[in-house]
Amino acid sequence: MPDTDPVISIEDLHKSYGALDVLNGVSLSAKRGEVVSLIGSSGSGKSTLLRCANLLESPQQGEILFKGEPVRWTGTGTARRPADAAQVLRIRTNLSMVFQQFNLWSHMTILQNVMEAPVSVLGHPKEDTKRAALAYLEKVGIAEKADAYPAHLSGGQQQRAAIARALCMEPEALLFDEPTSALDPELEQEVVQVIKSLAKEGRTMLIVTHDMRLAWDVSDHVVFLHQGLIEEEGAPDEVFGHPKSERLQQFLKSTLAA
Repeated sequence: MPDTDPVISIEDLHKSYGALDVLNGVSLSAKRGEVVSLIGSSGSGKSTLLRCANLLESPQQGEILFKGEPVRWTGTGTARRPADAAQVLRIRTNLSMVFQQFNLWSHMTILQNVMEAPVSVLGHPKEDTKRAALAYLEKVGIAEKADAYPAHLSGGQQQRAAIARALCMEPEALLFDEPTSALDPELEQEVVQVIKSLAKEGRTMLIVTHDMRLAWDVSDHVVFLHQGLIEEEGAPDEVFGHPKSERLQQFLKSTLAA
């Protein structure tokens, strides 16, 4: 069970792109060992929220805290940016992100992809990192692909390599941005099984997903976003089994029937 110490906290987040308001005052947190899933229609703000959490995007208003430490900002409105590059690096390396499109370096082997950030960014010794990287490739079930290049792997294998790469940073939390939506159903299940095993280990995770069954199975807390606001949230059995808002009922009717 998760403890009461939030690894990541988001308070009253607002984000817009020009005249388009994407987030309109969202607050949530992920405690240590907690799996929080973000669901909602395309354009509801899920991925933007995740990118703000990892400081890949800067919100115009609101606070982001990592283990109780607030991000320091400079500027206001659209000019607002993190003020401390060292703090950004520390937070990003502790909140490893797994993207929809894998983002593996095509000119590196899978092993080199997994080792690159711990060696180059964190300065970890190569031999220690290699042992850790091979162990994580074993964990996600593709140890035999260590010397292969991304182009020689299936989409599911590439995504599992991306998860191993994120794990090799030894992060405080994992952030998943639609980790299975670029995969066909058969390959999707390979990645789902890895995510489920990580949840059983008690890893802190924020997951943006279109897969309602995955969210139901692995989450401690589910957040339904609609038009940049939290429309409904709660335990998965409540959100999926007893949705209160009409909008969530409609959303689940269309997605669970698919």
